[in-house]
Amino acid sequence: MIAGALTIGVFVILSYLSGKIDLPGSLVGGVIAMGIFAGGGFYLLGLLLVFFVLGSLASHWKKSEKQKIGLEQEGGGKRSVRHAVSNGGVAGLCGFLAWLLPEYASVLVVMTASSLAAATSDTLSSELGNVYGKRFVDLVHLQRGTRGADGVISLEGSLAGLAGSGIITLLYGITHEWPADVAVVFLAGIAGNIIDSLLGGTLQRQGYLSNDLVNLGCTVAAAVVAGIMLIR
Repeated sequence: MIAGALTIGVFVILSYLSGKIDLPGSLVGGVIAMGIFAGGGFYLLGLLLVFFVLGSLASHWKKSEKQKIGLEQEGGGKRSVRHAVSNGGVAGLCGFLAWLLPEYASVLVVMTASSLAAATSDTLSSELGNVYGKRFVDLVHLQRGTRGADGVISLEGSLAGLAGSGIITLLYGITHEWPADVAVVFLAGIAGNIIDSLLGGTLQRQGYLSNDLVNLGCTVAAAVVAGIMLIR
């Protein structure tokens, strides 16, 4: 735990100095990281690092083009407390519960990885889809949609989302010696991304949910789907 705390402390400092996240967000991210580390050690902590790196790169990729079409992430792409909680809060909670309730750790660790897979999938699909997407579809009404609108997807963005969930799943499988539940992480990650789009096209579009709450719903859904698949 001491080694983990020191490592996380270094990550907090470096993430803040990188300019990708503000100080409060870095500190809250550190608390989330401690929860993940408590439940799954350095292996699970590595998944959080990969999400942060991929998400930051995707947010800043083709930044000038996103600015031109008005789709750059607010705050110039810099993340804050609400971003940390909405994308990593569920993983941190599941990790902490895995440490607190060791009899359920095997399920909770998979739920942790699944929520991170969903967060990665959602971030890559939206950030890269807005840049490379050619034809946009409103997932709720199954009709042509507008680039960047809530609940609107593209083939290119969907493929990026599949890749995002796949990367987290691949790393999870390698670090956990390819357990039988590795497919659960991938499928739950994709399910979370789809639910994110459905929430965006309904409750967010109607003004009932903010984007951060939709992202939180994405990670909650992935964790719940994983839990259901494992406990079935």
